Amino acid sequence: MLGRIRSATGRATPLVRTALLAGVIVAAVLFPIAAIGGLAVKSGADLIDEVPTELTAVRPAQTTYVYASDGETLLTSFYEEHRAYVPITEMSPYIQQAIVAAEDTRFYEHDGVDPRGVARAFIANTQAGDVAQGGSTLTMQYVRMALRDGAETPTEVREATEQSATRKVREAQYAVEVEKELSKAEILERYLNHAYFGHRAYGIFAAAEIFFSKHPRDLTLVESAVLAGLVQAPSAYDPVTQDQQAAIERRNWVIDRMAELGYVAPRVAEQEKRKPIELNTSTPPNDCVSVPTDHNDWGFFCDLFRRWWLSQEAFGDNPLQRQDALRRGGYEIVTSIDPDVQETMQGHVVSKEPTGSPFAHGAVAIEPGTGLVKGMAVNRNFALNAAEDATVDDIAGNYPDTVAPLLGGGELAGYQAGSTFKWFVLLAALDAGLPMDTRISSPHQYVSSYPSGGPASCGGYWCPRNASPEMAGNHGMWSGFGQSVNTYFVQLQELVGAGAAVRMAENLGLTWRTEVDQTHASPDRADGWGPFTLGVSDANPLEMANAYAVAAADGNYCEPLPVVSIKDRDGHEVTYTDEHGNQVPVSEPRCRQAVTPEVARAATDIALCPTGSGAATGSCGGWATAEPVSDIVGRPVAGKTGTTDDNRTAWMVGYTPELAVAAFTADPDNPMNAAGGGRASQSILTVSETLRDALRGEPVTDFEPPPRSIIR
Repeated sequence: MLGRIRSATGRATPLVRTALLAGVIVAAVLFPIAAIGGLAVKSGADLIDEVPTELTAVRPAQTTYVYASDGETLLTSFYEEHRAYVPITEMSPYIQQAIVAAEDTRFYEHDGVDPRGVARAFIANTQAGDVAQGGSTLTMQYVRMALRDGAETPTEVREATEQSATRKVREAQYAVEVEKELSKAEILERYLNHAYFGHRAYGIFAAAEIFFSKHPRDLTLVESAVLAGLVQAPSAYDPVTQDQQAAIERRNWVIDRMAELGYVAPRVAEQEKRKPIELNTSTPPNDCVSVPTDHNDWGFFCDLFRRWWLSQEAFGDNPLQRQDALRRGGYEIVTSIDPDVQETMQGHVVSKEPTGSPFAHGAVAIEPGTGLVKGMAVNRNFALNAAEDATVDDIAGNYPDTVAPLLGGGELAGYQAGSTFKWFVLLAALDAGLPMDTRISSPHQYVSSYPSGGPASCGGYWCPRNASPEMAGNHGMWSGFGQSVNTYFVQLQELVGAGAAVRMAENLGLTWRTEVDQTHASPDRADGWGPFTLGVSDANPLEMANAYAVAAADGNYCEPLPVVSIKDRDGHEVTYTDEHGNQVPVSEPRCRQAVTPEVARAATDIALCPTGSGAATGSCGGWATAEPVSDIVGRPVAGKTGTTDDNRTAWMVGYTPELAVAAFTADPDNPMNAAGGGRASQSILTVSETLRDALRGEPVTDFEPPPRSIIR
């Protein structure tokens, strides 16, 4: 950075010589007792030839704000230094005047270094035998703050903040150059946006918000004097945690200085000094644990958003860089969560299973065709402190408080999803060309071709049975799916291959997170995974809702997406470079054709059977596993129920053309703890009521029927 500033003749200009002299004096101010004879200030080598970009560019760390889908409801914010950049035109004149009066009364007269002020400070410090006054101008202070905030390495941070003559000389030199490139108003604007006011308030926007809960444009004379008085020593003059006497004296000193400079009439100054300091403090939220108290349930969605952000290469090369960008980048993010959908779904969840229950009951809503996550609800408090949580075998449980991603989006394996997994066998069969009217004789118990891996063994082969003997008979896909006939789907899986069903699940977004599931799903083992169709694998409601949403979107799979817009601090939509070299908004849905529209429509027509909606192209067999769903929702709705052995988990996934919802009930801490038959209806009702309430007032849309060619 260091170089030379020369005139056209090659000699140092008078302005530079003045800056050098001032720099030496500044060093004396910093070291009033120490001998300065050893201070090496070279006439040429230590001079600069250009101003660092961070001194003229507006790039201090700024707070990132995260909103709900309406763009107005604040979910939370992320920051290391709470700051939002405010142009000087949106600042009260009082704060501009007060900061000049408090920190640099000759700000509008000097050229970055004030020899008169430096000399005055030098004399005061020499007499005191200590640093009693500073000689830095507002411009020099701004240089120091900007170099500190723009530092990218520990060495740069140290150089920007070290108590040394070298730093003071450098600040003086840069200050002179900054004054050439920026107007006084621009320097003052940058100073007020960098300054620290205490209580994690960086910049005037944060200070006005934290101390007075208002915008900088609305600061009064008294409030401005209080804030201006804090910059020199935020802790010493803190009006919040300290006796206010020190803050009042400091404020009154600032007001007197304003009167001396003619900013305020002496009579008005005396009146203002008699007023008390009336604070209206606020604590800006920071991170997901700081979502509004009355909307604690937003925390689980916020955590999904945060995890998604950390996976996006557009924000850095690794998670650490991406987290730094989130906390310092000043983004404005509009997420996908719909406050109305979230509220109704959360209400339905907790009304069926209280927060203090060991059983987790939760649901996720996703928009077909975009993957936008509209809501995530669970009967838990989003909180880090689990001191009040129950214990299971001396291990802390996850209720009532947890930040575990119980609904998906993290590394938790999820829960066995039962017969909802018949969906993947169904789609694999249709995708392989098997007609919807594939008739299979389905006895109550069936001896499969899969080797036995458990108690359901018949001569060494797996022999599952149906939930009820009444399910036995000759079924097509409609009645087999609508009545959840195990022996039908085991045979259908044999026809298409278990490996094809596993690959279909992966195609629709499922991930195998346990070692057991990964082993069974491996290419060399998948074809022997007979129980796959009965949902022995773990899954979470986020991926299950999205897997069923594919059919509602005519076969389009879209990655789960928690955002609809991300703008940087300059108001530009953030983009990334796709595989074709195109610049694409990070918030744009990422979709692909997973199955053909014909297959998707056929699967939907079949999935109308379990809900009591009735298929358009075939017979559902006279009864269904979730017949009340259609009447509750009040419009065409497709889906599937699912339970596991001994009712350890209970699932329901339902969808309309506009929305897909998946719900579950299980004990995450003890999977062997059965939810029981009494909880089997919870997920069915939560899905049905959520779809009904979320779509109330919306036009009724029918599903597109499949072509006749795929029926037989």
